[in-house]
Amino acid sequence: MQGRFKRDGSAAAEPEPRGATDRGTPADTPGATPDGAEAAEQPQAKEPSGTGSRIALRNWRISTRLVSLLALPVVAATTLGALRIDSSLQKVDQLDHMKLLTEMTGKATQLADALQQERDQSAGPIISGNPKDDKVLASRQKADRAIDAFRQTTAKVKPNDPTMVGVTTTLVDISKQLDKIKEIRQSAYTDKDFLSQTVNNYDGLINSLLTLSQDMAQATSDSDMITATRALATFSAAKEYASIQRAVISAALARPGGAALSANDRQYGKSALDAEDEAMRRFTAIDANDSASLLKALNGGIPDITSANTFAERVLGKADGLKSEPKSYLDWYDQDSVKLEEMAKIETTLLTEMDQKAADLKDEANQEAILNGALIVLVLGISLVGAFVVARSMVRSLRRLQDTATRVAQDRLPELVKQLSETDPQDVDTSVESVGVHSRDEIGKVAAAFDHVHQEAVRLAAEQALLRGNVNAMFTNLSRRSQGLIQRQLSLISELESREADPDQLSSLFKLDHLATRMRRNGENLLVLAGEEPGRRWTRPVPLVDVLRAAASEVEQYERIELSGVPPTEVAGRVVNDLVHLLAELLENATSFSSPQTKVKVTGHALPDGRVLVEIHDTGIGLSPEDLASINERLASPPTVDVSVSRRMGLFVVGRLSLRHGIRIQLRPSDSGGTTALVMLPVDVAQGHKKPAPGGQGGPGGKGGAPAGLAGGPGQRREMPGSGPRPALG
Repeated sequence: MQGRFKRDGSAAAEPEPRGATDRGTPADTPGATPDGAEAAEQPQAKEPSGTGSRIALRNWRISTRLVSLLALPVVAATTLGALRIDSSLQKVDQLDHMKLLTEMTGKATQLADALQQERDQSAGPIISGNPKDDKVLASRQKADRAIDAFRQTTAKVKPNDPTMVGVTTTLVDISKQLDKIKEIRQSAYTDKDFLSQTVNNYDGLINSLLTLSQDMAQATSDSDMITATRALATFSAAKEYASIQRAVISAALARPGGAALSANDRQYGKSALDAEDEAMRRFTAIDANDSASLLKALNGGIPDITSANTFAERVLGKADGLKSEPKSYLDWYDQDSVKLEEMAKIETTLLTEMDQKAADLKDEANQEAILNGALIVLVLGISLVGAFVVARSMVRSLRRLQDTATRVAQDRLPELVKQLSETDPQDVDTSVESVGVHSRDEIGKVAAAFDHVHQEAVRLAAEQALLRGNVNAMFTNLSRRSQGLIQRQLSLISELESREADPDQLSSLFKLDHLATRMRRNGENLLVLAGEEPGRRWTRPVPLVDVLRAAASEVEQYERIELSGVPPTEVAGRVVNDLVHLLAELLENATSFSSPQTKVKVTGHALPDGRVLVEIHDTGIGLSPEDLASINERLASPPTVDVSVSRRMGLFVVGRLSLRHGIRIQLRPSDSGGTTALVMLPVDVAQGHKKPAPGGQGGPGGKGGAPAGLAGGPGQRREMPGSGPRPALG
């Protein structure tokens, strides 16, 4: 039975000549087609080739490509935004330092004012021989409190802060000089001939304190802040020069034995007077807008200030200036202190304005940083949302196109083809549902192209269904015509057989009768291919043994077939002709592809559940497991009729007939070598010992009884030489 469904699969082709030996595999037999290659003959989708690596750019998902496309500008914008935010934060940090510097400048200015008061107020009492005077002690205590406040403020400066390197150096210098304040106080005004030495010692410490405002100017890039710090430094210097004049003149007026001013001290005081005038001119130039209102009191607005300026110019301008208008040091100190107090107020005003400018700059920097951050976040948010919307629109269209294409390929088109193959194509709705993507972009054009492809595929399927219908109609027409002619031929042969007495002639007529019977089965194969029901049908059950004999009678080498153990089961009349056809195909292949010297054994088994199992054993070489699996799959699910069916007609016909009546057929290796065909008849086919209903109809055109070929008529029992009885369906 090797290759039984591979050579031609049916009795339509002439079998191998009798006497041939066992065949090899079908591939070794000329004209045979291996079942293993059958799958390759079917049109299959080719595997995609040349797709490249998964990390190749063309294999990326659309969403990944969009993200990658937006990543570079987004990263660049984020980097630039981060740099701008960092610049704003650095500016805020710089302004925090500026605020600390402003606070330190304020404390330094207060300390400088306290030291000026200490120096000026203690000059008279110390030189007059009263160093324990309350005014001296009070001024020093005030200076000590100012020193503590200044040091508490400077303690906030981090020593390793790179932005405060210059300030840190200045603070170190000031701290060293503050540590010497006790030495300065102990030696203050001890050298009565050189009082300028004491004044100069205080002046060095005060100038160090005033340099903090210059460091502020270097720590900012704001022009208004630079102007404010320069104005404060210039005015503080002018105040220091005025304070030096007050100290020098107070010390001179307090000398015991009469007011006296050495030439060196007078020259020192005169330099301070000239430096004050120069500093005031610079201040006026720097703060041109507000200087007039600030200096109104100093420029003649207060009489005591005018008198003090006049007295200082006379004393320091002439060698005998003190003798022309003698005055006590207390009177001078009180009169000149009005000017210094007014200058301290102006200095405080400048400090307040500078502190306000620093606070405003810090607020602006904070707002700028917040605004930059919010703007960058907003831009990034809009970019990401826009990218998400665009990507979602593209991906949604692509997914709809993909889902629709998948449904069309897996569901719609196969279902439509099935409907076209099972019903009249004119009764099937061949309209095509659009993908639903109607955009004008490339995706929409691809969707429109897919709709055109879908329409063309449906049109071709309809044309193929119509063509199959026409082919089936031709098969049916040819089969019906040939069936009529063959039936007439069988009748004529039967008539000749009944009249012939010569054994040799009768044997020839038997062979001719047998060939005509096989031709009739081939015609019935055409009806099966066309999906038509057989024209001959019986309504009464027929014994299974008669069905097997009728199937054997349609096989050329019927004498090699042995029936044994057939149960007394009757086959439903509606299935008789199809079952005879099915078994004849199996027996034909069993005899054709096994050795002529062997027997093909047919046995039957009645199962407890009412089913009947028919086994057909041959002793051929057998089939490979792959071939058996392929054949069993095709028997269980017969393929659609196409050109390849002509090369496997027996396989297709057996599968169609078994599927029509629910008969299960399976091939498996035989225990004694070869192949065994198992035919499982369901309960509704194998009716067991049911007896026909009274008055039931027989075959077509007849009354009750067995089929003509089994009970009598033109194809009744006859004896062939050496063959025994040959049942046949007539």
